[in-house]
Amino acid sequence: MPTMITDRTYRIARENTQAMVVDVQERLTPHILDHDKITKKIVTLIKGLQALDIPIMLNEQYKKGLGETLPEITDVLEGSNAKGFEKVTFSACDNDDSWHHLAQQNRSIVILCGVETHVCVMQTALDLLDNGMQPVIIGDAVGSRFAYDKKQAIRRIRRAGGVITTVESILFELCRSSKDPAFKTISNLIK
Repeated sequence: MPTMITDRTYRIARENTQAMVVDVQERLTPHILDHDKITKKIVTLIKGLQALDIPIMLNEQYKKGLGETLPEITDVLEGSNAKGFEKVTFSACDNDDSWHHLAQQNRSIVILCGVETHVCVMQTALDLLDNGMQPVIIGDAVGSRFAYDKKQAIRRIRRAGGVITTVESILFELCRSSKDPAFKTISNLIK
């Protein structure tokens, strides 16, 4: 394939990618539209990212009020080097500990999944863009209580420069080839 020289890369490269799970908590998630499907997609995403050695961080909004992260998520993260951070700000970037952890990874692409799309996910995505990073929103792994809120947030993030994709698409893009050692794991997750 001929190569053209450009300043921008549209492919998402594994070595420059990290991921963040946003606020998938006990007292919030049950109110999210299609929360069971979204939770399953997040679990699939996390397992695939783990197979690809993508660093994952977990954010939790005001745990005293919204509870712990769902056990389905914490079970799959158990034993990994995923870092967890509690926040009271809507954007994870406004939380000093979360922001420092993101910056220390030296990976400018941040995959975002979780809830709510139009509040914490969107504000985090916009702050990532403001700080020169590329948010990648996993559209089938984010949710809001109301479909219209999610739709408008996705639209706003896209217009601001965020990338919108799906669990299956991002995992195969990061894998790149059926010869990759993670391919079989990802292929089985997607079935």
